[in-house]
Amino acid sequence: MKIEISKEFPQYFKPSYPGEFELFSHLETTAAIPSVLFAITTWKENRKPNVCFHAWSCFHGDKTAFFAVMGNLYQHTHTYANIQREKCFCINFLPISYYDKLIDTINHNDYEADEFSVGNFSLVNAKTIHAPMIQEAFVNMECVLKETQDLSGAGITSMIIGQVQHIFVEEEYAQGYEKRYGKDGFMMLIPAPQDLKTGEPHQSAIATINIEKYD
Repeated sequence: MKIEISKEFPQYFKPSYPGEFELFSHLETTAAIPSVLFAITTWKENRKPNVCFHAWSCFHGDKTAFFAVMGNLYQHTHTYANIQREKCFCINFLPISYYDKLIDTINHNDYEADEFSVGNFSLVNAKTIHAPMIQEAFVNMECVLKETQDLSGAGITSMIIGQVQHIFVEEEYAQGYEKRYGKDGFMMLIPAPQDLKTGEPHQSAIATINIEKYD
């Protein structure tokens, strides 16, 4: 038997923190689909560097281009304004050992903050675009803004599509699987899975990738 959850909010669902379901759809905690975590870096209008810890994204393309498709970027944020103004951004993949530093940039992200200093990150300038990059990242991707879409039409979040122009990969990550996957590799967000029988919330989780099979 399958439990069915519709687009109408189930009144027995309990939030894990006040306002959770004002920020996120209940269907996210119903499905609890993991996605990769990374830092978006941009320049604020005052020339201070900005860091946005983000998930809800995918990466794909064809032989002509490669794209970063970032969902659920809130329109009220510095990052959204910076991308609309500068028409570019960097994506930086860091291992789970940097999680706490990235959380610090969420907790101290006012307009005057140098968020690279907050997270104790080393700043390097991107090569092909006007954006800062995190030196400690094992993969950096330079992106130009391709498209912005407000999927819900509610003026709350947007999907940002960036076309990847250039990629840097740390040399020790450049061969095989060992470094990119595991505790030193990609960091994943597991959205808090709702108990679909009782409506009780669970905590979100941070995971790394364990390879089970080669295809």
